[in-house]
Amino acid sequence: MNAQRRKRIQEALGLISEARSILEEALDGEQEAYDNMPESLQFSERGEGMADNISNLEEAIGSLEEVEGLEDLIG
Repeated sequence: MNAQRRKRIQEALGLISEARSILEEALDGEQEAYDNMPESLQFSERGEGMADNISNLEEAIGSLEEVEGLEDLIG
């Protein structure tokens, strides 16, 4: 792989890492808010929506972590 393509991949991986960090912050906030809800509200429509958000954020973070594994391409 030439230096230009390697550099562009490094730039992309940096942006992906930044996006993952942002999503992790959002996940932490959503998880904290959910954990601090009374148990009765956790089983409400709002609580279930928050649980879905947490699950979706975890999945998105996992996907970005997989993409970050492409770093092996550039050595």
